[in-house]
Amino acid sequence: MRRTTSAGLAAVALLLAGAAAYVLISENGEGLPDGFVQGNGRIEAEQVEIAPTMPGRVAQVMAAEGSLVASGEVLVEMDTDELLATLDRAKAEVALARQTKAEAEAIVLQRQSEQLRATHELDRARALLAGQNISETVFEERETAHHVAVAVHGAARARVATAESQIAAAQAEVRRIAAQIEDSTLFAPMEGRVLYRLAEPGEVVGAGEPILTLLSLEDVYMEVFLPAREAGLLPIGAEARIVLDALPDFAIPASVSFVSPEAQFTPKQVETLSEREQLVFRVRVRIPENLVAGRIEHVKTGLRGVAVIRLSSDSAWPEALERRIPPELFE
Repeated sequence: MRRTTSAGLAAVALLLAGAAAYVLISENGEGLPDGFVQGNGRIEAEQVEIAPTMPGRVAQVMAAEGSLVASGEVLVEMDTDELLATLDRAKAEVALARQTKAEAEAIVLQRQSEQLRATHELDRARALLAGQNISETVFEERETAHHVAVAVHGAARARVATAESQIAAAQAEVRRIAAQIEDSTLFAPMEGRVLYRLAEPGEVVGAGEPILTLLSLEDVYMEVFLPAREAGLLPIGAEARIVLDALPDFAIPASVSFVSPEAQFTPKQVETLSEREQLVFRVRVRIPENLVAGRIEHVKTGLRGVAVIRLSSDSAWPEALERRIPPELFE
């Protein structure tokens, strides 16, 4: 899954019913008292691409464009027939490695017995040699036999260690394939709306190639562009209100979550020519998550608006902007 930020591609508007104070704000900000600034822009939201971690064939796509999805909901299932067959083979490799270890352990017991016998015979030969009851040649033969038994026993134990490593490798392969099978089911990482459906069942997609694009409502914001003399005065967390063109009766509460450290030319989608001709700073005004959470059915796409930002907490909001959306509108 990859996360990307929509840049003017999808605008999110909270379609609410009811009545609040009527807000009329001119395009150049005239009429605002001192201590307030404003900018026009679009409400946007984060886009989340639902994509497989490895290439494969799409088996099922459970969501249609425009549908609402809950966090954790299954969205896509990839074909896993080949992975299941590979998993069966990996499990067989584990069983084979365990059998090899058992055989190696049996050989270790045999070689250990042979080593003990060779040690006993060497001890006897040493005693007999001290009493001059055997020749040096016989003693050397017993000594050589003992060295061989020790070496063979050590090799048998090494084969057991090798078999244990083979078991560990085979088990790791089983876990890897099982993880791939688990990753073949793609879930919604958050509550959202399906923006695009990019693949259909039967299609083969590459690793990281998006199948669905979700519009996440965990981070709904408007980006406006302000000149340096205004952007420089904005503290992170400054209180703001958003007024949508199609819903001028509502002042949506928000706050400043980001101020760009670098100046830029205003993007073309800002309609005011005078703004596009100057260097400005990008400011993000975010709608609180608790205002949107659980109310995804009220979220649609398509509207522009204006963000009014309070520079100082000492400045009193105009009456029209002070009134917030009535809580009952969300029930």
